[in-house]
Amino acid sequence: MYIKTDRLLIIPCTEESYKDLADTYKMGPHVEMHLEELKTDCHAKGWGVWFVIHSESDIVIGDVGFKGKPNHQTVEIGYGIQSDFQNQGFATEAVNAIKNWAFASNQVTKIIAECATENAASMRVLEKIGMSRTSSTDNYIYWQVEFAE
Repeated sequence: MYIKTDRLLIIPCTEESYKDLADTYKMGPHVEMHLEELKTDCHAKGWGVWFVIHSESDIVIGDVGFKGKPNHQTVEIGYGIQSDFQNQGFATEAVNAIKNWAFASNQVTKIIAECATENAASMRVLEKIGMSRTSSTDNYIYWQVEFAE
């Protein structure tokens, strides 16, 4: 299972992909949490972290994915791209691809997200993939997009 875009290869985090990439990519704690979840729930594959690989250089430039399996046909999306690869459209390309994958799964009808109020780059990514603001607090803006047939 993988997603290919014009410039990226996006692969789900598994024990095997983790071992293959651990020496070349600084893993955040969310990766370890997802690997632990996979040990107890094989159906969680695809509903956690996916590694974003730059096709031309074959290096991991970030990760994207979901914060758990669909709940009432809703998933929360998250993402991060290494600073050397930011402001080049990679986050938008990866997030849009994973959004389309989720909707194609027939398990998801709504995707939600949150971003810090001062994170203008993340807001642009969410706007570009068709998400709309739903609410905000002093620190966060909340977003959603629904599947349109």
